[in-house]
Amino acid sequence: MTRKINTSVYDDDDNKNKITEAVSSFALITGASKGLGKAFAIELAKKKINLLLVALPDDGLPGLCENLKESYKIKCHYFETDLTGKNSIEELCNWATGNFGINILINNAGMGGSMEFELAEAKYLDNIISLNIRALTLLTHRLLPELKSHKQSYILNVSSMASFSPMAYKTIYSASKVYIQYFTRGLFEELKGTGVFVSVVHPGPMKTNIHVRERISKQGMFCKFGLLTPEYVAEKSLEKLFRYNSLIILGWFNHLCWLAMKTVPLWISLPVITKIFKKELAATGTSKDCREVV
Repeated sequence: MTRKINTSVYDDDDNKNKITEAVSSFALITGASKGLGKAFAIELAKKKINLLLVALPDDGLPGLCENLKESYKIKCHYFETDLTGKNSIEELCNWATGNFGINILINNAGMGGSMEFELAEAKYLDNIISLNIRALTLLTHRLLPELKSHKQSYILNVSSMASFSPMAYKTIYSASKVYIQYFTRGLFEELKGTGVFVSVVHPGPMKTNIHVRERISKQGMFCKFGLLTPEYVAEKSLEKLFRYNSLIILGWFNHLCWLAMKTVPLWISLPVITKIFKKELAATGTSKDCREVV
């Protein structure tokens, strides 16, 4: 796959710009072209934080990057790639660490959907695992030395309320989000005292793209109670991240659900959750590729 990057820092006659960019601090955001990732980018731009935006090719990153630069007078560059690709993480990190100073990493890119496990194609399952688990882990590992080189750095991983319970018809998705939760909490303990603060946010349902809107609309009133906008989640998540909250749950209904999933026995709660997603499947008939949603 051809990877498209913002090439302004590669002008042969502009070595001074390379040095300037390297000593500046940037936030790197994956899944930045739409939904929550785009909301994170806008919110950070409002705070005058320079940005490195990562998303799939031909998904609007160049226009978004230019708009953020013009609107908020920040530095913004982009890298278009499929993070499930074999060499994509290494290529992204070589570009990022070779040209910029990075003190904020937001692992937002993810995918999911609702489908009977037996009917899912192997490629569909592999993409969820590759993006939600492999890409997040390897990107964090590769960028950690750069993050530690700054006096204060932040890692924010986007998990989900789905991480607090197994879910029929979302078996791989919810399991991948459990991984993100445990990985983040463990890394938080490892990096205490290093200057790198690690946090995880667990959003509930968000209308991040047309496929997600369709699915949420079929899940009934129960899921709609916890519905939050990407803009709200981004604003509050960053607010709590910079206040050193290591576990972020937003909204009264999501807090209530979190408490219920911790206290109600699984043999009671799991059939209720299953009924919700079975209703969604009956209404939509199939799963959608929901790349870059949480």
